[in-house]
Order: sequence, then C-alpha cells, then structure tokens
Amino acid sequence: MKKILIVETNISTYGAIDKPTGLWLGELIHFYDEMVKMNYEVDFVSPAGGYVPIDPVSIKYADSIDYKWYKDRDFIDRALAKTQKPQEIDPCAYQAIYYTGGHGVLWDLVENTELKQIAETIYGQKGYISAVCHGVVGLCL
Repeated sequence: MKKILIVETNISTYGAIDKPTGLWLGELIHFYDEMVKMNYEVDFVSPAGGYVPIDPVSIKYADSIDYKWYKDRDFIDRALAKTQKPQEIDPCAYQAIYYTGGHGVLWDLVENTELKQIAETIYGQKGYISAVCHGVVGLCL
C-alpha cells in the first residue's frame, strides 16, 4: 500500500496575540483530495496529536472540494479531531511526508525534532519531503 503522512498544526492563535489561526484548510484538503484520487492511503500527524484548529479566514476561501471533505465524518475524525502524535508514527511505512500550511505551523513545526526525524527517515528510504506555503518551516532545523 502506498502511504503518505500529512503534518498539521495544533496552534490556534498567533503566539501571545489572542487572534485565531491554525491550519489553512484548502492547503490540507486539496493535497489530500489528489492523493485519494491516486489511491494513496493517508495518515495525519500533529506535534501534540489530537485536535487541529482551522484558521477561520481559510473558510472564507473554501470551495466545493473543501466542503466535500469537510462534511466527511471519517476525514474530520482522522484529519482534524484525532491526529496522531509523532511518537505513534512508523516512518518506514510512508513514501512521502507533506507539511501543510497555515500560520499555526510557524509556532509548532519550527525546530520540531520528532517530525524532523520522521522526515529524514522517509527521505533516507528514497521517499519524498514536500510542503506548501508556511509549511516549509517544518523543513527548518
């Protein structure tokens, strides 16, 4: 089975500023939708596991693909409500890792050594490391 790991944020505000942020929904869903079409199995991980907040501004730009998956109970459970923790991941099971965007990643993906080790293992077995927008901070360490 071809598997891809998607990395998301657990951060819901701009650091000490009480303004909501989180995952940019379309940067998760559009990638996920394409992977599903190509018959990849996809798992979701975040630094703390569990709940992934959505940047409310990203909802404003949601389209029919976003709403298709946003209404899917399995997707919501696995991708937004119950993501895995890095220590629950076996990196040898994946062909690629994808870092999602949104402003939240600027706080919890930068210098995250657990996710870095997962990415290095995937890359070391000739896998792919990819990111979108702010997600590239996950590649910094």
